[in-house]
Amino acid sequence: MTSEALANKSANTCGKESRSPVSQRLNEDDVSCRMAEEGVIVQVKINSQTVEVPARTTILEAAKQVNIHIPTLCFHPDLCVAGVCRICVVEVEGQKTLQTACSYPITEPIVVHTSTPKVRRARRHILDLMLSEHYGECYSCVRNNNCELQSLAKEYGVDFYRFGHVREPKYEVDRSSYSVVRDMNKCILCRRCVRTCIDLQEVGVLEAVNRGDQTKITTFMDRPLNDVICINCGQCINRCPTGALRANDPSDDIWSVIDDPDKHVIIQTAPSPRAAIGEAFGLPPGTSVTREMNTALRRCGFDRVFDTNFSADLTIMEEGAELLIRLKKALVDKEPSVALPQFTSCSPGWVKYLEHFFPEYIPNLSTSKSPQQMFGSVMKTYYARKHGIDPAKIVTVALMPCSAKKYECNRPEMCASGFKDIDYGLTTRELAQMIQEAGIDLPSLPKSDFDEPFGEASGAGLIFGATGGVMEAALRTVVELVTGLKAEQVFENLRIEPVRGFEGIKYMELKIPQVGPMPEILKNLDIPNWDFLNQVTLKIAVAHGTANARKIMEDIKAGGKFSKCHFIEFMACPGGCLGGGGQPIPTSPEIRAARAKAIYAEEESLEIRKSHDNTHVIQIYQEFFTEGPCSQKSHDLLHTHYVNRGKAIV
Repeated sequence: MTSEALANKSANTCGKESRSPVSQRLNEDDVSCRMAEEGVIVQVKINSQTVEVPARTTILEAAKQVNIHIPTLCFHPDLCVAGVCRICVVEVEGQKTLQTACSYPITEPIVVHTSTPKVRRARRHILDLMLSEHYGECYSCVRNNNCELQSLAKEYGVDFYRFGHVREPKYEVDRSSYSVVRDMNKCILCRRCVRTCIDLQEVGVLEAVNRGDQTKITTFMDRPLNDVICINCGQCINRCPTGALRANDPSDDIWSVIDDPDKHVIIQTAPSPRAAIGEAFGLPPGTSVTREMNTALRRCGFDRVFDTNFSADLTIMEEGAELLIRLKKALVDKEPSVALPQFTSCSPGWVKYLEHFFPEYIPNLSTSKSPQQMFGSVMKTYYARKHGIDPAKIVTVALMPCSAKKYECNRPEMCASGFKDIDYGLTTRELAQMIQEAGIDLPSLPKSDFDEPFGEASGAGLIFGATGGVMEAALRTVVELVTGLKAEQVFENLRIEPVRGFEGIKYMELKIPQVGPMPEILKNLDIPNWDFLNQVTLKIAVAHGTANARKIMEDIKAGGKFSKCHFIEFMACPGGCLGGGGQPIPTSPEIRAARAKAIYAEEESLEIRKSHDNTHVIQIYQEFFTEGPCSQKSHDLLHTHYVNRGKAIV
């Protein structure tokens, strides 16, 4: 097969078969595949610079190695190659036509030119054609100054609409979803959202339909997002190069309640935004600005600034107790109906994914609400009573890295206190905009602590922000409460390395070395002792991204390895919450890794690193949930329905 023929095929960089018609994988018997397997090195000359690369490296990847910039729009490091936008075209000596750098696999020595008159003219014409179909003004767009199309127009000197410009919108804006707004008038047909939804997340809500100038990105039968199987994860937003996709922003409503003197406005801040929001102010990825952000929130007008890590610790107590109850039912009482493995329920995108695709496994979900929703319940009951505030006047805002949290707070079951648990879900990007709107320069602010009584939290709650963090937090607590050993004696420096990192699916077995006395906080459970766990090997797994979740679920259905697990953590977004659909744009594997590094570094600096050591968690069980975790009162407020000894009562 010739190089020219190979160049006309798309090199898939996802490492798996693509389901999308816009991205095709090279067949395993292709020449380039065999060369790559044999470790063949190929020499390529790009703009007079020579570089040696492994066979099948694309021209785009090779150019990056010698710091040569080639513009892209459809390309994204998380996605399979499509080669549809053509903005990355280059000249390859000996080829009759321009080639797309993102999808051209290098299989023999070639000479490439990236900035000839022919290349520059082609790219300018491509941009002009895109702009001719792109409706809207930049200054009123949510992506103004952070739009890849806008940046390229500036880079290539676009100063007028060469092929005209649409004056009226062609499509109605879809605002049906609590989480995602679609404005297809700004779509440039790069298919990033399609590949994200089909290949990265394996949900399949979006697809390109029709041909030629009638092509558009749409849903099944062109239905609104609220009427299809969208899981609200927002990963499509994070990869859209323009303003065609954005989150449903409640900031105007939040400003209104802040300005209302009759309202007591509380904001809780999740772990991941503090490691990412600095990016919106020019700081490098992985810069933690926790305490500067606290100051900014007070200056914006919030009455109380609390830490979601507190309710993450609360989640560990409830979810951990629930797991112990299920294990006792399965191992001692031999009840065949006990739903194991138990699945985490912190990620609303994952929960909705399970509801759509594997509804028969809903009983396996922990009934514990997410930390966001637990916090809202506590605010409008315990906190309101303790401080003498009418709960009807309390407005709860949740700063989250996640667009699906907007959907979660509007679920009808999230109001056990008699009020809506969480009134508004705010993404990291939206808070950054509010801070800028208030004229505040976040990086230069003095540092301040969270407000009490929900300012103290453990490092275990903080690492919820990274994939594997929920599992690690749970193991620290469960192991210590069951064995009587300090978790530091079992896990060096409290690091549980097998559940860390960005491998798509992680598996771990942990043998319980001994059992200790029943701790005071769990004495109301219907478990007389831990003897049934002595020398038991706990089998656990962690998955991030719903494509990986699907692999585990299909394995469970087939009775495979993961069906024997006791506990599995699922997160809908790649990387976990730090890669959430509400985080700053852009995202990439390197950016997510930097955010994770910041979270783990901050966690190790904290004095308290186990959820059950959080003094405020201990206090709330002493004063409010007096019968302990998984009691009736805690189920009424902290779970989605009451569970009595493991038997669900809806």
